[in-house]
Amino acid sequence: MEKLELLKEYFGYDSFREGQELLIDSILSGRDTLGIMPTGAGKSLCYQIPALMGRGITLVISPLISLMKDQVGALNQAGIHAAYLNSSLTAGQYRKALEYAKAGRYPIIYVAPERLVTPEFLDFALCADISLVAVDEAHCVSQWGQDFRPSYLKIVDFVKRLPKRPVLAAFTATATREVRDDIIDILCLQEPTVLTTGFDRPNLYFGVLSPKDKYGALKNFVECRPGQCGIVYCLTRKLVEEVCGRLMKDGFSVTRYHAGLSDAERKNNQEDFIYDRAQIMVATNAFGMGIDKSNVRYVVHYNMPKNMESYYQEAGRAGRDGEPAECILLYGGQDVVTNQLFIDNNRDNDELDEVTRAIVVERDRERLKRMTFYCFTNECLRDYILRYFGEYGSNYCGNCQNCLTQFETVEITKEAKAILGCVKDCRQRYGITVILDTVHGADTAKIRQYRMAENAYYASLAKVPAYRLRQIFNFLLLNEYLRTTNDEYMLVKLTEKSSSVLDGEESLTMKMAKEQERLPKEKKKKNGKTAAAANMGEAEQTMFEKLRALRAEIAKEEKIPPYIVFSDKTLVHMCLVKPKTKEEMLSVSGVGEFKYKKYGERFLKCVEAHGDLFREPD
Repeated sequence: MEKLELLKEYFGYDSFREGQELLIDSILSGRDTLGIMPTGAGKSLCYQIPALMGRGITLVISPLISLMKDQVGALNQAGIHAAYLNSSLTAGQYRKALEYAKAGRYPIIYVAPERLVTPEFLDFALCADISLVAVDEAHCVSQWGQDFRPSYLKIVDFVKRLPKRPVLAAFTATATREVRDDIIDILCLQEPTVLTTGFDRPNLYFGVLSPKDKYGALKNFVECRPGQCGIVYCLTRKLVEEVCGRLMKDGFSVTRYHAGLSDAERKNNQEDFIYDRAQIMVATNAFGMGIDKSNVRYVVHYNMPKNMESYYQEAGRAGRDGEPAECILLYGGQDVVTNQLFIDNNRDNDELDEVTRAIVVERDRERLKRMTFYCFTNECLRDYILRYFGEYGSNYCGNCQNCLTQFETVEITKEAKAILGCVKDCRQRYGITVILDTVHGADTAKIRQYRMAENAYYASLAKVPAYRLRQIFNFLLLNEYLRTTNDEYMLVKLTEKSSSVLDGEESLTMKMAKEQERLPKEKKKKNGKTAAAANMGEAEQTMFEKLRALRAEIAKEEKIPPYIVFSDKTLVHMCLVKPKTKEEMLSVSGVGEFKYKKYGERFLKCVEAHGDLFREPD
């Protein structure tokens, strides 16, 4: 069967997305391949289609159990035999899976990197016809990446032990140029096809807010989005418990996930969210990798993550179906301190020598600084993200908070000179808070201890609001008129650009919002309709809810997540097509031959039973 036939037969799509066909053709021609594609762009199809066309076995190396279970479940539902091998299996289940694998039952096998060099797995692998090794979340191989996993270094040793070298294909959603080069070098990819389809997700709205009452802002946000699924990320387990408890008390459908819960509770809570039994998941960053839930309409970061890679990966779990979704970050100054503590006390890389570990910590601090700058910038937020990953746009996207906020250009030379002068006068010995408190004229313990009231610029900006001083200070950092040291003290230092302002050779202006920022409000969706159905007519919306109810019924019968039956996007297309025959149903995006055989007749009957919704009145 040809690749397009397989795409329609098993996955229900008529054409490939950007980049997919090129990567598939590269793998089929026997070339090593590296695909860098944003979350939701369809990376998994790039190795699943070749696996169905090839004669040997495709091994997919994946870092998390949830990721494997999700993808294997979806493949089996699509009629493709697949299995996973990881620590969630009992010894008996593991041996049985290997037995079936040796018998050639599975064209696709997912395996944790830790399992690759175990005697039991090697006994299977050395005798198997492995034609493709696909490395998912390939950035985990790079110690300069945001999620380095030493177990990924076992991949090269494993491949070298195989009697015949398979094609190697690596995939990731977030990789800077440096990490991309690291993936190629460490995995020893041979003259690979390298494709970056671009990091942009046009359907995602980005916003950064600094509310005084974070929980109040969050509550307002979710109240305005009834019936929508969302994820709320918190930095600590304690905050997860607090936020989840308050949302539950306020009557929201919510559950939680963090490493402090038992395995059974994490599993149950994750399934409640995936199966739509709970609409909101409050979690640490331990949740989400490999969760292919297509109808997540928003991701709110209750705290700032420690780097842009983590933020974009987590935010990217919204809108995987291509429909509009929102990514909101609630920033607070304490977030920087908490992340700094995480970096300084990180024990994930204890296998590294001290010199290398020190370099990793230094780079983590630099990444934290770049993440913090994202929260300060008045430029296009999407453009800031894309520039971080090496792409350059127009600096206006029309779908982020900054692009949709009215700004005015404000003269800040006087304030800038006072801040820079204060730093110079105290001989660059103190941190941000001390400098700002000094120019504002505060009388704190540290101001008295360091005798900063004697500084020439003490209280020189007493009439400027504290929040405005912070904005100006952030502007000076962002535009390199100041810098901070990469250590726990984060001392403020002058730069080469500082003197031009201090000497009066350069005047400064900056963009400032005309109004103080507020969490974006929307009218509640009518009757809590989902975003996917929001732009349809009343008849189509009613049909959509009927189809959702049928999908939920089937999902409950088969004990699978509803989106594995059909995605919201497929149901919306069904409402628009209004299929009456098998041929018309197969024209719906996401409906293939296999799924039609399983579910098609029931959905046709549902459409037919409610066909009077679309009839014109007599």
